[in-house]
Amino acid sequence: MKENILPCQDDDLRHRMLQKLRESTTGIDVEYPLATGETSRRIYLDSTASTLQLGVVKDVMDKYLPYYANTHTNVHFNAKLSTAEFDWAHNMMLDFVDADPEVYGSFFVGSGTTGCINRIARTLSRKRPERDVVITTIMEHHSNDLPHRKHFNEVVHIPVVITEEGFGAADLEKIEEALKLYGERVNYISVTGVSNVTGIVNPIYDIAELAHRYGTLILVDAAQMAAHVPIKMSGHDNPLRNIDMVAMSGHKIYAPSSPGVVITRRDLFSGIEPEEVGGGMVEDVHVDRYIPTDMFPDREEAGTPNIAGAIALATVLYTLKKVGMDFIDEEETDLVNYAISRVKEIPGVVIYGQTNPDCCHRTGAMSINIRGMHHSLTAAILNDYHNVAVRNACFCAHPYVREMISDDLMAQMDDLSNEELEALAELHRGMVRASFGIYNTRDDVDALVSALKDIVKNEDFYRQQYHQAACDNFFHNTFKFDSTPVFSTKQAVDSWLDA
Repeated sequence: MKENILPCQDDDLRHRMLQKLRESTTGIDVEYPLATGETSRRIYLDSTASTLQLGVVKDVMDKYLPYYANTHTNVHFNAKLSTAEFDWAHNMMLDFVDADPEVYGSFFVGSGTTGCINRIARTLSRKRPERDVVITTIMEHHSNDLPHRKHFNEVVHIPVVITEEGFGAADLEKIEEALKLYGERVNYISVTGVSNVTGIVNPIYDIAELAHRYGTLILVDAAQMAAHVPIKMSGHDNPLRNIDMVAMSGHKIYAPSSPGVVITRRDLFSGIEPEEVGGGMVEDVHVDRYIPTDMFPDREEAGTPNIAGAIALATVLYTLKKVGMDFIDEEETDLVNYAISRVKEIPGVVIYGQTNPDCCHRTGAMSINIRGMHHSLTAAILNDYHNVAVRNACFCAHPYVREMISDDLMAQMDDLSNEELEALAELHRGMVRASFGIYNTRDDVDALVSALKDIVKNEDFYRQQYHQAACDNFFHNTFKFDSTPVFSTKQAVDSWLDA
């Protein structure tokens, strides 16, 4: 049975909980040497790629691992304990997204959200072969695009709303037009809950209502959503707004090395042989045949699952649920809006996507460029001289990034020559992304802003310190980071054995 975990209602207590999570985050105080010869604390602004581990995960794992054993048996004590905790982890997935346990189930997949969406695409293309079209959006990560391309005849990419403010959320009118055009050929709509490039939040419940009104399904890629925004799969006053399937991954939700998880209406995976076969998913096996079990989630979890990773992920979700996802959403939205307002003050820095908080809900991430500077050079300087860890390039969302960059360049056409535009286009074949987690504060944003101002002010100096390699990345002429003195698996093992 799904537990009914109520979030704390005392704001002062929630602030204290959040502060405890921040202070105990694994690696929050990591220091690195810089190109200046100084050593400073790393400012981690790459949470959209992978979040840091919450301290509560380490504590729970330290307490659980002495009792670790495989599941699928209740003969000995460790197995009984592991099976109970693994079952609790499945139930925690449902509770976290408010999914009715009478209708929904969850199962774990080894390779994160990518594995989840591949599994969904393979299964539903076989189960509903006459429905050979998937509708998605231009803003999707490749993981929520390529699996559909591989398993369906046609994938329709819906544009986002574009205003004078820039690129916004998915265009609902265009989604409805596609639903009318393709009709019963549509297998499902698959849309990201939060863009991994801009942090823009999509209206997933409005999209769900459209999907169900036209007789199809909705899959939400919650890789970037689950850590930042509350998700309610069922229990809406209007049942058309319920969500059919959600995919997410532990490494985006403060539990590195945790698996991906699919939360789905169980009927969507019943009546068809599971995609993955092996131990644990069968009722019986004979020399000439095997009989898959009807038990959910067993039928979808062939082989030995990542039990410890699933429990780690459930630990995080339980923790976030106790603090309150509505509270976390408010805190992080405020932080991103603060970051946008501060960066907008810096001349020569462009922020991609709509920036007016009254028009567009943004959380988790902000992508920028310094005009006239290659994104790789900006990211390298931020790291080498300021110890601000960001990510650059196209973030596995190439079409979306290219469209936003092209739109920005088009807006400058009146002021620049063709040669200047071509040079800018070459420089800006990517972006610099700063992304945030619950451990980040306004002090981290201020450090980013201070660093960007310094780069803009001292651009000539920094350019002289770097050279561009054939891979388009920029490397410092003299400063070389050697990771071995900081950490080496081999040396750590040798040290432990020799102690």
